[in-house]
Amino acid sequence: MRLHSVFSFRVLRFVLPAVLAWVVLAWAAAEGLIVRASLAHADAIVVLSGSSSYVERTTRAAELFHEGRAPLVVLTNDDTRGSWSTSQQRNPYFVERAMEELIKDGVPAVKIRVVPGAVSSTRDEALILKQYAVQQGLRSVLVVTSPYHSRRALRSLRQSFEGTGVTIGLETTPINSPTPSPGFWWLQPEGWRTVAGEYVKLAYYRFWYG
Repeated sequence: MRLHSVFSFRVLRFVLPAVLAWVVLAWAAAEGLIVRASLAHADAIVVLSGSSSYVERTTRAAELFHEGRAPLVVLTNDDTRGSWSTSQQRNPYFVERAMEELIKDGVPAVKIRVVPGAVSSTRDEALILKQYAVQQGLRSVLVVTSPYHSRRALRSLRQSFEGTGVTIGLETTPINSPTPSPGFWWLQPEGWRTVAGEYVKLAYYRFWYG
């Protein structure tokens, strides 16, 4: 009995610090993905595409619009359809659903723009947004995206917009459902996709795009 107690104590003495170290490391890894770039006012608010997070992103964009941070809201189009709409009798594109959410949140339809062309990655969005901003004479854009996507998004945007003179700002959506918290993301599958998976994407982007 005494031997068992000693063994249990030694195991606990090893396991407990390891668990605590993992918790701290996991939190730091999640927090390390979240960045912001302050911009008090911009020529346009840009909502990056995201089929699983368009509601949170458009909600945040509408809040910024009503705060007077920019006079326009611009959407990118990932050319992806959503679920069946009974009222429309079709599967609307997510960019259409994003427009509906913005209008529902009080953004006038005349203040919403869609960037021409379809995108399939953050890199695509950065390139197509640069072209759009230059063509439209935008001198500043305030980008809205999800927290754990923000570091890769901001890096891609700054690389793409380099030399254009366009100022980039970035705001993230709040950390709540469906975005897992930095301290407990590793307890759910979605957390591994959004946090651990994002580091894989960051490594890929750094390898291919510098």
